[in-house]
Amino acid sequence: MKKLSVIAVVGMAVFGFQACNDGGSEDAIKSANESNEVKQDSAEHSETAPVSTVSEEDSKFAVEAASGGMMEVQLGELAQQKAANQKVKDFGAMMVRDHSKANDDLKTIAGSKNITLPPAPGEDHMEHIKKLSEKSGKEFDKDYIKMMVDDHEKDIDHFEKCSKDAKDAELKAYAAKTLPTLREHLAEAKKIWDVVK
Repeated sequence: MKKLSVIAVVGMAVFGFQACNDGGSEDAIKSANESNEVKQDSAEHSETAPVSTVSEEDSKFAVEAASGGMMEVQLGELAQQKAANQKVKDFGAMMVRDHSKANDDLKTIAGSKNITLPPAPGEDHMEHIKKLSEKSGKEFDKDYIKMMVDDHEKDIDHFEKCSKDAKDAELKAYAAKTLPTLREHLAEAKKIWDVVK
């Protein structure tokens, strides 16, 4: 019986991984969260199935942070190509550099904790990328920077909460270490917003 439940858990994990990679028919965040839930459930019922060592709330933070980080990198790349204002282009380059590093740090932690991260940004993040990819010049500058102000305000709230409330010490430290960079991004985005609005 135990062997059968291990096979079922592994099968569901494989199915969840395939769902993440089937061309985006299912939201990448939802798929990653479901995969992590399977791992957490299996931790209670099996010694041999792949398990996650973090709480559901901590793994959801990691999944959301990974999706948001990938969006920041993709939008930063777009900014370097489509922006009219050099400050916006430079801001985009900073987003690519800083969020790529944060994403790599998060991947390392997730790998050590057996947390499934999404392979691509989730639906909401993809929608932002799609909308901004259709714009260029001053219209792009204005919409991109406004979005960066709004997005970094939300990110700071999420990272502050994780830095205080996370049960996992490494995720808590990651959030605390990333916060100053996010605050720097927000301050810079607000300065640029005053120029492009």
